[in-house]
Amino acid sequence: MRGLPIEHPARLWRQAAEDWRLDDLIAAGDHLVLPRRRLVSLADLEDEAAASTLRSALLVQALAEIRIGAESPGETRLRLLLTRAGLPLPELNWNLSRDDGRFIARLDLAWPRYRVASEYDGRVHASDEQFARDADRWDEIRDVDWNLVRVLSHHVRPSPQVAVDRVSRALFDAGWRPGRD
Repeated sequence: MRGLPIEHPARLWRQAAEDWRLDDLIAAGDHLVLPRRRLVSLADLEDEAAASTLRSALLVQALAEIRIGAESPGETRLRLLLTRAGLPLPELNWNLSRDDGRFIARLDLAWPRYRVASEYDGRVHASDEQFARDADRWDEIRDVDWNLVRVLSHHVRPSPQVAVDRVSRALFDAGWRPGRD
């Protein structure tokens, strides 16, 4: 930037391991490897973890849970919460379309086999305009027989089991059974 040296994003991620918790490193890693941002590759993060002398085990642990496709820290945290509770790994930002190919929605977390989706709705969804768009979208998702489980911050803090129970119930009702996936 205008002659100032800037650290490579992958190196900053490695340096953050000195102060950050595991889930923060995973959320940052998800952000860094998102294809539309193209800040770093997963290989860049792997190289930094291998070069680390401090907290390298934490970086390796974070790498195991970084996924390409998460578009927000809320989505990452929800995915981690659900998969650590034993729910199946979801597709990230999965495009739902009608049978005729018309696009309906991009779903934060989707289990297409079960026609279940979950979305983390942060503050951006609170405006009147966004809420109206979201409500129309929810109707379209229901119209194609998908079950959408909306998760808000109060569903994950202070009691994350609420979010796990809601998504688990939707998957179970759709035929998922623990240990089969």
